[in-house]
This record gives sequence, structure tokens and C-alpha cells, in this order.
Amino acid sequence: MANKNYKQMKLEIITPEKTVFRGNIKSVTLPGTLGLFEVLENHAPLISSLKEGTVKIVKANGEEKTVEILDGFAEVSNNEINVCVEGTKEI
Repeated sequence: MANKNYKQMKLEIITPEKTVFRGNIKSVTLPGTLGLFEVLENHAPLISSLKEGTVKIVKANGEEKTVEILDGFAEVSNNEINVCVEGTKEI
């Protein structure tokens, strides 16, 4: 059963040149240097280094999007995820 009290999370993915993604999401899966990890609503605060790989985003409307990233880091706090990466790759 869906949680009707669902609070959307905010995700921003940036490179030194541009904002790659900014919006409300349900979840995001990130390529951490120690392995993939998923961030859901009310995730504990964390900072993680990221390796080159695929970021899988489930937008607030349920639509899925992927972004190929280069190395970087992610910060999670209070349902906000900020991802800073060296760049992105075209698929």
C-alpha cells in the first residue's frame, strides 16, 4: 500500500559546468565507491564518495531516468540529496 503521507525528496546533480538534474524524486540509486546504494525518504544523513557509473532516479511522478556520471560525492540530509560530480557521460 502506498504511503499517503509521502514527502518528496529533492535531488540536485551538478558538474562544474552545469546542473544535470534538479527535481523532486521518490528514490535515487548511486554508485558509491564501496558499492551501489539507494536513498529513500528519511534516509540517515551521510556523505559518500562516488565512482564512475549510473545514477538511477525515480522521479516523483514514477518516471525513471538514468545519468552516467564520473567520480564525485553525494550528501544526504533532511530529504535533500546533493550530488557533485566531475562530469557526465553520454549514453
